[in-house]
Amino acid sequence: MGYAFTSDDVAFLRSDAGIAALTEVNALPLTDATRLRDVGVARRLLGENFAPVVETVLLRRRALSKLDQADGWLFTDDALQQATASTVARHRAQRFKGRDVHDVTCSIGADLQALNEVAARCLGSDLDPVRLAMARNNVPDTLVVRADALRPVSKATAVTADPARRDSSGRRKWHPQDFVPPLDELAEVYAGTDLAVKCAPGIDFAVAPWADEVELVSLDGAVREACLWTRGLATQGVSRRATVIHGTSSWTITDASPDDCPVAPPGEWIIDPDGAVVRAGLVRHYAALHGLWQLDERIAYLSGDKPPAGIRAFRVLEHAHYTEKAIKSLLKTRGIGRLEILVRGLDIDPNTLRRRLKLAGPDEATVVLTRIGAKPVMVLCRAERT
Repeated sequence: MGYAFTSDDVAFLRSDAGIAALTEVNALPLTDATRLRDVGVARRLLGENFAPVVETVLLRRRALSKLDQADGWLFTDDALQQATASTVARHRAQRFKGRDVHDVTCSIGADLQALNEVAARCLGSDLDPVRLAMARNNVPDTLVVRADALRPVSKATAVTADPARRDSSGRRKWHPQDFVPPLDELAEVYAGTDLAVKCAPGIDFAVAPWADEVELVSLDGAVREACLWTRGLATQGVSRRATVIHGTSSWTITDASPDDCPVAPPGEWIIDPDGAVVRAGLVRHYAALHGLWQLDERIAYLSGDKPPAGIRAFRVLEHAHYTEKAIKSLLKTRGIGRLEILVRGLDIDPNTLRRRLKLAGPDEATVVLTRIGAKPVMVLCRAERT
């Protein structure tokens, strides 16, 4: 949960005295080994103000890997956890370019900052007075007001929302009716408005039949979010999209692309599509785009004679029917002492299996365990960056 900031804390942190205190505490290591001593130093220096200052310094350090402008920002722990990574926020903001936009759950302003760079005009609102005060510090050039997302205070704007998905104790909420605000109520209130709603990537899309387009976004190999687009923000003719961002480059694929994809035995390479592609249900579309095929029509692993450029793919060494006895023999024969285990379609825990294999040898490999029809299959591979 982290420290519970108050409005008075935020006022102090924004004051000259608070800024000086943050600078002083930021000079402390605050590592696991030194934290108790450093917190004691901060307490002696700052008295009752030590807790919000120490927490802010720690949150800023955590935010460096997620946000471009964490230095000087104010956060709460849970707000930072839910904040959109800057790269993803900028990607999503592009659909609002040149428009008036209202972020109705602006929190500390991570999405608002990205919108402010491209939109004609921005408005942010939230019900939490502490987060609003932090947003005013973090995005000072944008108007931020206190308002309920379910009681619109703007007109003729596109709307974006990121409903809270944790309760007051920090536990994650999985049911859309428990989001704050609830997903269906949000969609009903803005039924006549161009709306974008950020959600966790694991959401069941069937709960949002009102979404005209669902986009899954991954960043550097991790699926970060699903965005539900409606009306003029959605892409005509597209209901599902996967966007894959790596560093400064990105690519996208949609269900408007062809999905002609054969099913065949393993070829020279095994390809494990990006999680956004899998989650968006676009494995066949991705295969068709790159001249690949499926091993089984219900399994997301693909194969081909040439992998797409710029991915981590797996060069096939050999494949056979899978049994634990057979894989032990194969790995022993090849002298495999370090093994990556990838599994789809079989009830196998990689960590449990690895312990039982008792690996020994100088070489390393990847084994793909899956099924083709009802038959369990093992594909021994060497991972390579294409």
